[in-house]
Amino acid sequence: MLTIGKLSRATGVKVPTIRYYEQIGLMPPPVRSTGNQRHYDRAAQDRLGFIRHARDLGFPLEAIRELLGLCDDPEGACATADDIARRQLAAVEARIARLTALKSEFQRMLAHRPSGSAADCRVIQVLGDHSLCAHDHHRAEDSAQP
Repeated sequence: MLTIGKLSRATGVKVPTIRYYEQIGLMPPPVRSTGNQRHYDRAAQDRLGFIRHARDLGFPLEAIRELLGLCDDPEGACATADDIARRQLAAVEARIARLTALKSEFQRMLAHRPSGSAADCRVIQVLGDHSLCAHDHHRAEDSAQP
């Protein structure tokens, strides 16, 4: 049995994150000692390792919840896991496309010879006037923030 600190070291997941995963139901409640200390078995360590790997691959928590549900039901359809992975691949491809457009935009901004003053600086001009950009890289979530 591992304490939460040892589990953290074994998996590379920080203690507050482990507690959070327990709170939201990704990790089952641990066994408690008489002193109320958390204790984890090998299955908990494997589950946390799965969650960590999925997070490293960029899966959102709800997708991980779905994948864990499949782990908990070995008779479930593999096609469901494939669908979840396809959604993640599409999200990664969308991010790559956005980053490629951003890279191009930065290259365009920096391609102009710098002038002596900020008033004539191409970077300042482009940041102040979105219409000077070649790509629409406005993030949808930016418009929802105050």
